[in-house]
Formats: sequence, structure tokens, C-alpha cells
Amino acid sequence: MSFRKVVRQSKFRHVFGQAVKNDQCYDDIRVSRVTWDSTFCAVNPKFVAIIVEASGGGAFMVLPLSKTGRIDKSYPTVCGHTGPVLDIDWCPHNDEVIASCSEDCSVMVWQIPENGLVAPLVEPVVTLEGHSKRVGIITWHPTARNVLLSAGCDNVVIIWNVGTAEELYRLEDLHPDLIYNVSWNWNGSLFCTSCKDKSFRIIDPRHGTVVAEKEKAHEGARPMRAIFLADGKIFTTGFSRMSERQLALWDPENLEEPMALQELDTSNGALLPFYDPDTSVVYVCGKGDSSIRYFEVTEESPYIHFLSTYGSKEPQRGMGYMPKRGLDVNKCEIARFYKLHERKCEPITMTVPRKSDLFQDDLYPDTAGPEPAMEADEWVAGKNADPILISLKDGYVPTKQRDLKVSKKNVLHESRPAASATGKLSAPSSHSAVPSISVSGPSVDSQKLDEVLKELKTLQTTVKEQGERIMRLEEQLSKIQNGDI
Repeated sequence: MSFRKVVRQSKFRHVFGQAVKNDQCYDDIRVSRVTWDSTFCAVNPKFVAIIVEASGGGAFMVLPLSKTGRIDKSYPTVCGHTGPVLDIDWCPHNDEVIASCSEDCSVMVWQIPENGLVAPLVEPVVTLEGHSKRVGIITWHPTARNVLLSAGCDNVVIIWNVGTAEELYRLEDLHPDLIYNVSWNWNGSLFCTSCKDKSFRIIDPRHGTVVAEKEKAHEGARPMRAIFLADGKIFTTGFSRMSERQLALWDPENLEEPMALQELDTSNGALLPFYDPDTSVVYVCGKGDSSIRYFEVTEESPYIHFLSTYGSKEPQRGMGYMPKRGLDVNKCEIARFYKLHERKCEPITMTVPRKSDLFQDDLYPDTAGPEPAMEADEWVAGKNADPILISLKDGYVPTKQRDLKVSKKNVLHESRPAASATGKLSAPSSHSAVPSISVSGPSVDSQKLDEVLKELKTLQTTVKEQGERIMRLEEQLSKIQNGDI
């Protein structure tokens, strides 16, 4: 007589979540109240960024991880947007570069000083304008340097080369309605999107085609999410027709029926999934919930295995998720979340209880490192590459970050070598954004001089516009102080 195993073996069965002590939280932060289903928080091994309330525009705060405790009201913010900021995302290949998008229809990329902000940051490294309505989603390419995707409420997806400030691909007619989220696959050759028409789509950006589409993945009318797993499967969260929250796993080769479908509860907050490709654990946080549920995704049926729930008393306004290289491997920490309350940010650690102090190589396989696997031009040319992996055995040691340099293509000289247009996060090459005047002949000299004068004129115009904007903001501030508004 054979006995069926009642309890499934898993090294993550006993993972437990724990909030840090009060003095290790970030207090007195006015978290944004904008109505948008993004995480409002982005984290990397150096900084935590939080979208905050701002009068007369949009702003987000960037804090070094060590700056815990009460944050002064006068602490500088990144405040270059003229409308509320809707989404932020750290560059996976440079811990000091962050992208933001806003209701002002623009995407901006910022270089954060090595030790954090000491004054308000108003000038982005580059502004990317191409959307006609507010931009609600941004996400960096996982393996190619300087490739950034943005999706707006105009139902358009644009892929940018940040290094040259140009559009690489514009995908206009693939979505009939609002895009809820975008997720790249493991090597960045495809991405999947979830849409208000209740479908999710797998898209090849370089050919501008929909590779696969599943209609009515979740039949409820409330927002859904779709993310790529490392093996190419799709994990979705959404609502049933009876407004029950659901999780589902899909095989892109056969989208007729889900591989697994689970119903959770009847709360009405959108479920935000966070995926760890190293452990195949998916963490699900509901906006407005006070809990984090986590599931292990495996090869054997029923594929999605519930592990446990971290519960607390306070509901979450948003959530940040630390990349694996920012965790404390000595404490067997396999995930860390940054939970946003109304007025503070609270780190929550997920730990596997182990008695040994030795490095647990089964919990920490080699993980994606900060080095890009290819340049933007290589990706555009059709190359695919998996992330370059690093070992966490001795803990992650950050390398010196290089400044983001933007080299705008010179339309006057198409014969210029291609190397001058590549955007690298490195020191400027001999073909930098500021043209150098050569002495090869009078005609070249005059062309170069015209080029310099043209750039000077553009800079003067920019300075004038910023001066006018500062005057307008000062007028607004004085009106607020005088009680006129």
C-alpha cells in the first residue's frame, strides 16, 4: 500500500517575514496619493527611491539605505517633472541612474550623486518626449545597456536608447486600451503586457509583432498583471467575474487553458507580483492589503505552491523590492521589501531559518550582476544575451559607478563613425556630445563653429526657460504662503 506524501518538501516552506525595528525605518515621508497602480518605490543596493507628494509638479525622494530615522521636511528631492510622478525604476547596470515618468507626458533619466542628494535635483541627464498622454510605466532592459521601455495612457509603447536620447522602436497599434504593466523576459528578447481589454500579450519589440495573445486571461474588470518567469512561462494576477482575486500560470506554447489557477480572496486591491528567478518564489502584495503572500513555482503539478503569508496591521500604499545582490547572505535573507505606509517606509526581511553560519549555496545560486551583457546597438542588431551572473559567496561588493553620458546623434554628419552615437555609462570618448573643432580645413572649421554656436543657442534658450519656470514657482509659493491658494 503506497502512502501519498502529505507535505511537499521545500527549502522555502519555513521562510518568515519580519519588519525591522522602528529606528531602522524611514519616517515622516509624505508618500504620494496619486491614483495609480504602480509600486511608488524602487530600491537598489545603494538607495531607496520613493514617490512623494509635491505641490506644483511631481517629485520623488532618493535616500541612501543607511539614512534611516526621521527624514527632515527640507530633505532635497528630485523635482524636475511638471506633473505628478507615476513610476520610477533604477537602472540594473548603474546603481546611481534612475528613470522616472510622469503625468506631464515625459520620461526623465537622472544621475544621483554617489553619496545621495545635497540639493534639489531639477536637471535630468536626458528628457525623453514622445508620448501624447501621461506615461505610467517604465522598465529598463535586463541585459542591454541604456535601453529603456516606456508605456503611456496613449496605449503606445516606446523603447529608447538613453545614451543617444532617441526612439529605437515605437509600438502604436498593438494595444486597444490602457496598458496595466510591462515585463521583460529573462534575456530581453520579448516582453509581455497586460491590458484593460483583459488580455495579455507577448511582444517581439524588434519586429513590432504580437507573438502570442490570451484574451480574457482573468474575466474580472479590475486591473491585472502579467510577468515573465525565468523559464519563459507567464505568471498573472487578476480578478474573476465574481471579483475574487486570482493567480494563474500560463505556458506561451499553449494559452488555451492556464497550467494553474488559484483564487485567493475577495479584496479589491490590485495584486502586485514580485518574482525571484533564483529561487522561483513569487511574492504577491495587494495594494491596500496588510499582508504579503508568497508562492513557489515548480515544474510539477499543481505548479503554484502556497508557502506562507507575512501579515501586519498597517495597509501598504506601495512596495519596493531589493535586487538579490543587495541582500544580507550571512543572515540567509532571500528577499527584502520596502513597505510604504502613509508617512513612512518600513523594510521587511524574508529569511530562511538555518543553523549554520556558512554560505548557503542552495539559497544563493549565481544571480544577475550589474554588468550589462551587451550594448544597445548590439541588441538592435538582433543579438540576445542572458544576464551576466555573479556569485554572492563573499557578499556583493559594488564597483565604482560611472556617469551616464548622453551623446546625441549629429544629423549634419551622417558619415561620422557609429561609435560616436553609442550611449555608454562610461567616461566620454573622443566623440563626445560637445563637438571639438578640428584644423583640417576652412570648410570643416566653419561647420564645426556653426555646430558649437547652435548648441550654445540651445543652452541659452534652456536657461531662459528654466529661469521663467523658477519665477512661476516662486510666485506660486508666495501665494501659498500668503493664503491666496
